[in-house]
Amino acid sequence: MRSLATARELCDQYHPGLVKALEDIPYARREAPGSPVIGLFRDHCGPGLLIPREYGGHGADALDAIRVQRALGSLSPSTAAAAAMHHFTAAMLYSLAGDPGRLGPAQLDVLAGVAPGRRLMASGWAEGRTQQNILVPAVTATPVEGGYLLNGSKRPCSLSASMDLLTASIALPGADGTPELALAMVDVPAPGITVHPFWDNDVLAAAESDEVRLTDVFVPGDRVVRTTAEDPGRLDDLQAAGFVWFELLISAGYVGAASALAEQVLLRERGGAGERAAVAVRADAAFGLLEGTARAVMAGLDGEEAVAQVLVARYAVQELLARTVDEAVELLGGIDFVRSSDHARLATAVRALAFHPPGRGAAAAPLIGWFTGHPLELS
Repeated sequence: MRSLATARELCDQYHPGLVKALEDIPYARREAPGSPVIGLFRDHCGPGLLIPREYGGHGADALDAIRVQRALGSLSPSTAAAAAMHHFTAAMLYSLAGDPGRLGPAQLDVLAGVAPGRRLMASGWAEGRTQQNILVPAVTATPVEGGYLLNGSKRPCSLSASMDLLTASIALPGADGTPELALAMVDVPAPGITVHPFWDNDVLAAAESDEVRLTDVFVPGDRVVRTTAEDPGRLDDLQAAGFVWFELLISAGYVGAASALAEQVLLRERGGAGERAAVAVRADAAFGLLEGTARAVMAGLDGEEAVAQVLVARYAVQELLARTVDEAVELLGGIDFVRSSDHARLATAVRALAFHPPGRGAAAAPLIGWFTGHPLELS
């Protein structure tokens, strides 16, 4: 499949040898608990994809990022899902780092070490929100001398077994007593951080999506990003950017998984020409929606309009992929289904896109409001 081959070639340009390293592992092993895929992603400089060159990263733009994600998703949906969490966190934080004064020296020091150290950032965020919170932070912070004690949990939390840095949205006590959203940057391992089993599904099991608990975890005050009187929009900007990046990256990984099934239909010449073409067209059309949104973001689309556009793309992609995998599995046939569970697991993995927030039902009324001229207010 031409477009998928192009994505894999681009992945090899950024991460030489990663495609072959993943292909060399049997699919069932790739996607199983304890799989080596996250280690391979780290070893092949995966963490640096979206990190600016001045910080030692590759400095990929949005288009290249989603194409690499498509390649990873075609080979290992678990790797793509875990990588999306690291990458959207990187996109958020380095977007602030590019504006002088929006991050402090200690925070910039943390970011300076991510790409050179191949450090993986786990996301304790609620995967992005705009205006009102989609999910209230599950981690609270109690002021102590020199910083804060963090308590709470994030589940599921991808990269839980491999993370070097946990970025967690936290609730701080505000000056008027109401909770204030902030972001903590916590080195791992750290006293009080523990990982507990949570993910019981065989599908996407290699993404290390277990529960991370924080019990009196100390974080220095200069490792906490919060709003200031001089920069009241700091966290709002961070959330909007994170939301858009998350939806693009996670959707691209699932397009990759569906594309792998479409590729098999083409290679095996299953069904008639019209049926094969329909499957490939839907897979490429889904990715085209993401490419269009990525181009708009690169051209300056931001804020509520960017969030609305990426949600439209994500839900349209979700529908296209559902038809793609259903038809691909049917065309591949019963013997393929009987002799191996690989394609069935690949198809099931694609369905997980529907479970990432915000679900279509939760976003329906806000999107209707947006379509009819009102502010986009996700909750």
